[in-house]
Amino acid sequence: MRRILLTYIHLFVLGLLAAQAQRPLNTLDNRDRYGNQVDPSTQPDSLDTSTDVQSIPPKLYMWQLSETLGNRTIVPADTLSLNFQNTNLVDGMTGQYNFLGNLGSPRLSRIFFDRESTEPTIFMTPFSSFFVRPDQVFFTNSNVPYTNLTYYKAGNKVNGEERFKSYFSVNVNKRLAFGFNFDYLYGRGYYSNQSTSHFNAGIFGSYIGERYQLQAVYNNFFMKMNENGGIANDGYITRPDTMADGKKEYESTTIPVKLEQTSNRNKDFYIYLTQRYRLGFKRRVLKEVAQNNSVKQNFAPTAASTAMIPDTAITDSLGMDRLGADSLGTDSLSAERLAMKKSLSLDSLNNATALAEDTNYVEEFVPVTSFIHTFKVERSRHRFQSYSEPEGMYENTYFNKNGSVSRDSTTAFSIKNIFGIALLEGFNKYAKAGLTAYISHKFSRYDLMNADSMTVDRFTEQEIFVGGELAKRQGKVLHYSIDGEIGIMDKALGQFRVHGNMDLNFRLGKDTVNLIARGFVTNTLPSFYMRHYHSNHFFWDNDNMEKEFRTRVEGELNIDRWGTNLRAGVENVKNYTYFNQKAVPEQYSGNIQILSATLKQNFRAGIFHLDNEVTWQKSSNETILPLPQLSLYSNLYILTKLAKKVLTVQLGADVRYFTKYNAPAYTPAVQQFHLQPENDQVEIGGYPIVNIYANLQLKRTRLFAMYSHVNQGMGTRNSFLVPHYPINPSLLKIGVSWNFYD
Repeated sequence: MRRILLTYIHLFVLGLLAAQAQRPLNTLDNRDRYGNQVDPSTQPDSLDTSTDVQSIPPKLYMWQLSETLGNRTIVPADTLSLNFQNTNLVDGMTGQYNFLGNLGSPRLSRIFFDRESTEPTIFMTPFSSFFVRPDQVFFTNSNVPYTNLTYYKAGNKVNGEERFKSYFSVNVNKRLAFGFNFDYLYGRGYYSNQSTSHFNAGIFGSYIGERYQLQAVYNNFFMKMNENGGIANDGYITRPDTMADGKKEYESTTIPVKLEQTSNRNKDFYIYLTQRYRLGFKRRVLKEVAQNNSVKQNFAPTAASTAMIPDTAITDSLGMDRLGADSLGTDSLSAERLAMKKSLSLDSLNNATALAEDTNYVEEFVPVTSFIHTFKVERSRHRFQSYSEPEGMYENTYFNKNGSVSRDSTTAFSIKNIFGIALLEGFNKYAKAGLTAYISHKFSRYDLMNADSMTVDRFTEQEIFVGGELAKRQGKVLHYSIDGEIGIMDKALGQFRVHGNMDLNFRLGKDTVNLIARGFVTNTLPSFYMRHYHSNHFFWDNDNMEKEFRTRVEGELNIDRWGTNLRAGVENVKNYTYFNQKAVPEQYSGNIQILSATLKQNFRAGIFHLDNEVTWQKSSNETILPLPQLSLYSNLYILTKLAKKVLTVQLGADVRYFTKYNAPAYTPAVQQFHLQPENDQVEIGGYPIVNIYANLQLKRTRLFAMYSHVNQGMGTRNSFLVPHYPINPSLLKIGVSWNFYD
């Protein structure tokens, strides 16, 4: 009876909707069929009038900020369909990360030059696939509301994984915009006690005025991860026929693991704000020149990033339904690209015969000096709990000596202010570079467990740095920037950092060649948690640690038409700080050199593509700093358009591979990667990981289907990226992303 009643109700509702859809516009009360008020001026005189109502063409651009001074860097909007299937992989777009196998688990880059700093804490650093730093937040300016919804799914409801992301931005007017982002991840885990649950929600806003500019963001993260300590015996993966019962294969969920009822929790929130007030003067120029200058004034991309953003990142050569360069506002393009667009010829504007009437002239504001203030407050809390600890798993126990329970916790809180003044580049013909000076102050407070396990041991530190920047970011040929800071008080005393970037762009035949040089010299104290940490099984106070001295020189060559990118460099590290075989911080007082070279080479023959990336690197001390000598990624695919060129199709397969080495192990109690114990040395690598996929884009909708790890059980079966943590078995992954402009 209930089913029949529900059927009648359903049919009744459908009937009402159909009747309502057929209801014509009530011209007497000027309301549509939904009862909404309608402007009479927008209605045709007759229903027979063949008038097409067209919406406003969407225009938007996105940017990111440098965390120190809040400089804006233009970035392409996230609408590209190429390799969309890799955007949710924890091992990265090209598989360069080691991770524990499950979605959202900790990871560490095998490429040494790509490893990130330990900010804000060592406990948040391994979650770079989910945690978003202030300089990674996307700000948007658009003439219509912009929304992106993305959903990923793999496996089933028992052990599969899901992720939902949303992003919304809207402009109040052409200067003021705000929005929010939401990110939820749930990985049930294909091995016991391995589930992850991460949540991030944040709001952001920007005001880009002629004189006053402000950008602010609030982000809140909650990350929960169950820990299993890895599988009890690698033979269940590498030699299943030799294990109990003589089975040839084992279900991943039935393989014994080392830990139960063990978990890590990380909570982090930050508020970041950067503002500046600009002083200058007015001058009368042509509209086109004013637009060009506006781009130069509002954006300050670093030299390297300007050169490395390819034109295809903004305008897709396949003509995908996206916001291309031609539909963007003037602020969306870098000054160099805007100057090169065929629709704007500065030479013709300077021609007296081409001068327009006075209506084409505008009053342009020319900034000369900026006063800068950047503010950041952050609180990060880490907690480790374990209610079932195998006997003999840990060498030491400091608090709960009579039981097998750990309840470790620590909290870090910091406030940082930066005040600067900048003399801007380009306000007259003699100002060939911009010059900035600033002073920063950071107060940090850390709460650790005290030796009595009942009270809190509190540490406070203050750092004051003075710094400056000399940069040339305008023009087509040469860009450079040199920035540095030196500590003058408390923990900052004796610390310094100097970074330099330069890029040179020139034509070679029909190609544009881009040469980049980078380098840095730093002398910095290891992070607080490398010097102090108190917990049930790990306890250290390393007040005598020396400053870590690093120097790096790196060069890069880009030839867009050839699809070639070559990057090579060398780094020297003195007093290298690392986690040793016992998962305890230690310093190596000698020097370690790292050589690295990466070649990216893409080939194309019609609709057939082969993209390759290979990295060679060498550590002078493999015992302290183990690295795989060779790491490669190769992607073979077909890329074409179907259905009257509105459907973009990418079909292919990719492979990830790296040579064998003693990869860092992982310890849940400190949530860190460290050198493998002397009595448990395992080589990882020498095993290809193959995925096949289909990637589609229909107008503003992107979707993919991928069968990952199709070669499971083949070859050596050494399917590990971290010792004793096998990667997931073969499974189907799907994803879809929608962009809305209304």
